[in-house]
Amino acid sequence: MLIRREVLKAMSIAAIAAVGSPAVQAASRTAKSAKVAPPLPALTDEQFVWCAAQAMIWGMPAVNLDLMLQAGLRGGAKLNQIVYWSRLLDWKCQTLTPNSDVIYLNPFFDTREVGPVVIEFPPADDGVINGTLMDAWQTPLEDFGPAGIDAGKGARVLILPPGYAGAVPDGYHVFRPATFGGYGLVRSILRSGSQADLDNAVAYGKRMRLYPLSAVQNPPPTTYIDAFGKLFEATIPYDARFYEHLAAFVQREPWLQRDRAMIDTLRTLGIEKGKAFAPDPRQRKLLDQGAKRAHAILDQLFEQLFDTPWAPGSRWSFLVSAEYAAQAIENFPDPNRYPIDERGMLFTFIFFSPRRLGEGILWLMTHKDAKGAVLDGGTTYRLRVPPNVPMRQYWSITLYDRVTHAFIREMPYTSRSSQTPGLQVNNDGSVDMFMGPTPPKGWEVNWLPSRAGQRFEALARFYGPERALFDRTWVLPDIERIG
Repeated sequence: MLIRREVLKAMSIAAIAAVGSPAVQAASRTAKSAKVAPPLPALTDEQFVWCAAQAMIWGMPAVNLDLMLQAGLRGGAKLNQIVYWSRLLDWKCQTLTPNSDVIYLNPFFDTREVGPVVIEFPPADDGVINGTLMDAWQTPLEDFGPAGIDAGKGARVLILPPGYAGAVPDGYHVFRPATFGGYGLVRSILRSGSQADLDNAVAYGKRMRLYPLSAVQNPPPTTYIDAFGKLFEATIPYDARFYEHLAAFVQREPWLQRDRAMIDTLRTLGIEKGKAFAPDPRQRKLLDQGAKRAHAILDQLFEQLFDTPWAPGSRWSFLVSAEYAAQAIENFPDPNRYPIDERGMLFTFIFFSPRRLGEGILWLMTHKDAKGAVLDGGTTYRLRVPPNVPMRQYWSITLYDRVTHAFIREMPYTSRSSQTPGLQVNNDGSVDMFMGPTPPKGWEVNWLPSRAGQRFEALARFYGPERALFDRTWVLPDIERIG
C-alpha cells in the first residue's frame, strides 16, 4: 500500500522497544488468559495520523456505501427496502458523480436478521434497466438487464448470508457475498425525454421486488421510498466524521481474511469490533489531520488518472485502469495483488462497480479544457459532439463540483443528453454543448450551468456503447474555452 511503508517506519522503533518491556510481556500474558486482544504500543501523534490516513484509503468503499445507506435511512427507508427517485435527479442528490438522465433505484439489502433475500428484476419488455448488485465493499456480484447475466430476460436473485448452510432452492441466480449488507444501483432507462416516457421508466423500475426467502410463498409488497426533492447527502467527509462511519461498518460486517492486517491499525484509532468508538478531543484533531493527509494522497492519484488519455492527445480519460478492473470484477483473486490505493481513489469520486465493465455503459471524464487549463466555473466553454455517436440508447454530459465530485449545488439542472427535449442539433448532425455561468443567447437548452469561483469536471456517458467508441474511430473532442 502507498503509505504502509511510512506507517511501518514510524512505528518500528517504538514497537520493537515495547515488545521487550516487562509491562508489555505481563499485559500479553494477562490478555491471553482473558482471551482479549493485548494492548497496543502508544503512538506518537505523527504515527497516529499515518494510521488514520491508511485507514481512510483502505476503508473508502465501505464508508462510501455507508454514507448512502445513512442518507436513505434519514429519508425514511429501512433495510431491505428500495430507495428510488420518482423524477430525474436534481442537485439535492449529493452522491458521487450520479447520472441525472435515468431513474435511479437503490435496493439496500441485509441478510443479518431476515436470512436469505430475494431480488427480482423484470424482463426488458415495457422498459430497460441497467443494474448491478454489490456487497458492502461495493464489489460487484453481477450485472442485470440486457447487458447483464440475464440478457434482459429478467432474473430472480437469491442472496445468502455469510456462512449460510441451509437449503438453496432451484430457480435463482445464487450469490454468497462475504458481507451481510449490500445494495444495488439500478437505472431505469428512458426511451425519450418526454414526460410519458419518464413516468413509464419509473413504473417499470418499480416492478423490481425485494423480500426475504422465508416469505417466498406469499411475498409482501416491496416498500419503495421516494428520495426526490430531499437532500440526500453522501459526499465524503474528509475529517473525523469519516471514522465514525468506518467504525459503524466494522461493527456490522465480518472481517475478510484479506483485510485482517488492518485490525490492529484500526484498534490504534479506537475502532474495534464490540467496542464503542469514542475518540477524545485530541484524537479527533489527529483524525482530522489523517483524513486531510489521505485526501491529499487520493486527490494526487485522481489527477494521475488523466495521464492516460482515452485517445492520443485527448483530455478525456477512462475512469479506471485495466489492471484494477481485472482484479475488482473478480473480487481481487490474485494473491499477489490488492490495489487498495486505486480502489480508495476511485471511491472518492464514484460509487458502484459493474461486473461487466464497458458492456452497458462507457464513461469518460475530464477536468481540463483543450489547452490543459482547469475547467473554471466562471468561464464559458463549448463541447462539439460529433454526429453519429456510436451508442444504442443515449449519450449525456454532466457537470460536477471538482472538490466534492457531486452535483454543483443549487443548479437548475445538472446534465444535458441526446434525449433532452428541444436540444439543438447542427445541420451536420453535431451538437454544441455550452458550459458556463450564463447561457449563450439562443442556446439555453444546450447549456450546462457552472458557478463562478468553483472548478468543475465533466463526465460523458454512452449507454449501449458500440465498437467505434472502443476502437477510437469516433472520438469525443476536447472542451474549448470560448469566453
